[in-house]
Amino acid sequence: MKIPFLLFVLVSTISFAQKPIFTTAKVKSATVYFNAAELSQTTSVNLPVGTSEIVVKNVADYLNENTVQIGAPNSVTVLSVQFTQNYISEYEIDETNPVIKKVRDSITLVQKEIKKIQIDTYSSQQTIALLDANQNVSGANTGLNVAELMKLVDFYKTKRTELDNAVVTLAEKETKLNEKLKALNDKLEINTQKEEKSSKGKLIIQVMNEIAGVVNLDLNYITNNASWTPFYDLRAENITTPINMMYKAQVTQWTGIDWKKVKLTLSSGNPNQNNQAPLLSSWFLRYQDEQNDFNYYRGNVYQKNRNGDVNAPVLNSLQGQLAGVNINEANGQPGSKSSVVIRGAGSLNANSDPLYVIDGVPSNAETFRKIPPSAIKNIDVLKDSSATAQYGNRGSNGVMVITTKQGMDDYTEVNENQLNVSFDIDIPYDILSNGKPHSVGLKDIKLPASYKYYAAPRVEKEAFLLAEINDYSKYNLLPGEANIIFEGLYVGKTFINTNQTSDTLNLSMGRDKKISIKREKVVDKSGTRFLSSKKEQTFTFDITVRNNKKEAADIMLKDQYPLSTDKEIEIELLQSDNATANKETGILTWTLKLNPNETKKVRISYKVRYPKDKTIDNL
Repeated sequence: MKIPFLLFVLVSTISFAQKPIFTTAKVKSATVYFNAAELSQTTSVNLPVGTSEIVVKNVADYLNENTVQIGAPNSVTVLSVQFTQNYISEYEIDETNPVIKKVRDSITLVQKEIKKIQIDTYSSQQTIALLDANQNVSGANTGLNVAELMKLVDFYKTKRTELDNAVVTLAEKETKLNEKLKALNDKLEINTQKEEKSSKGKLIIQVMNEIAGVVNLDLNYITNNASWTPFYDLRAENITTPINMMYKAQVTQWTGIDWKKVKLTLSSGNPNQNNQAPLLSSWFLRYQDEQNDFNYYRGNVYQKNRNGDVNAPVLNSLQGQLAGVNINEANGQPGSKSSVVIRGAGSLNANSDPLYVIDGVPSNAETFRKIPPSAIKNIDVLKDSSATAQYGNRGSNGVMVITTKQGMDDYTEVNENQLNVSFDIDIPYDILSNGKPHSVGLKDIKLPASYKYYAAPRVEKEAFLLAEINDYSKYNLLPGEANIIFEGLYVGKTFINTNQTSDTLNLSMGRDKKISIKREKVVDKSGTRFLSSKKEQTFTFDITVRNNKKEAADIMLKDQYPLSTDKEIEIELLQSDNATANKETGILTWTLKLNPNETKKVRISYKVRYPKDKTIDNL
């Protein structure tokens, strides 16, 4: 009974001892949160029958291993998944990059040739040394006659010349081979540097496969090396027009892999990395908490069919959706494409395409096929009298009315899930792994605003333009910094705070120097008097406001008088010129409406009485 089990273990061990199969993953989509990202990647690998080890390259440098999900066909069983940055294999270079393998093989061959030349050179040099050591023939008793001596001399001369020439030739060959070796090493270094640009992270997947062939794998995981922050551009031409708000995002990622042509989703939630099945408990309402639900999104991916018909998925989606619309799918022949037939009075016995109207312009099927599916906003179908009434005989075979996406609003879908907001962007983006912010456009919003000017000349002698936005929650705004462009000029920056309790959002649109404000002390109405035991000081100020603009302006003017928490300090407000006074704060508010080139003046006067032997240091 134990033998089959031992055989299984032995077979498994042998299988896993086979060379690992290397593959490179490509980023398909990314859902970016404020402090993390969920990446969706795809790859394909040619698997044999049995168990295999797959090494997936080009995954994030750092990821949460507990969040890794592998999607595979039913014929493939995933046995284990492991993330590492330190995978070392003698097969890695050979298996993953054929260019590097070819260069390495060439280097090995050249090194072998150099070694052979060095051996031949050494042999020739040793032979020369041997000849030189035995070239002396001396004495009368050598036994050599003149003829034999001449033969010896000729032999030495011929052999010595032959060996010298061989050494020179070998030296030339060695020099050329060394130059070739240097070139190969330089080429290897360049290709290795290219290889090293990929991420350090790898997923090691152990699988068991039932059917040999190419297998597609889907990878999903969460990495913390990405983030996004909202920011805005606020443009206002004047105080009578709405604010044009460009809702943007700054996306930053340093995952170690570049995101090329990916589908982006930006979410205000936090990814829930807990895989424990949830249990329902009592639901008690409470005030907003910082921990938001995880908003999980996966986009639809459109692909060409094998005949290059880009809009085949769009056409096929109409099948069965509208009465009288029939989709003829491609017959598999080269160049054949799906077609639309709208059955009606004019096309009952016809088999021609309907009229295509793209954004109000009559066109044809070929033009429609060139439109990317992600750029199509809506498709309507007209037939019979409704088609001919609008388009005449051209609509006798029916009309396909196609509306394409025009602005960022059409390409961005906003999903609100209780406390979370997500933006699904159809335009593919390139986000490089360089830690630098990449600007992504989300929405163009026209904000109906009521404008007014605000001034507190005691603190700041310039007027600020405020824009009030009512019912701002419907725009799904998030807290963020905003650039202000007013009347065509860059004014500065402000901050949009949406975490306030008011129904009205106040946006500071910057300073307006065309509203001039002057606060002056009225000398003859100010002064100090000494009473029996008290010192009495009177302060009087005139505030002058002038509207130098070409249109009327509403101005909220604020000033203040001091308050006392000491019963020995008495304060009396003498004049406020019909201002609304808050006795708890000492704030005076005037609401002024100034016509073009109109000037208005208000006065504030107050009296302070306190013991004359004391000094108030902040009066």
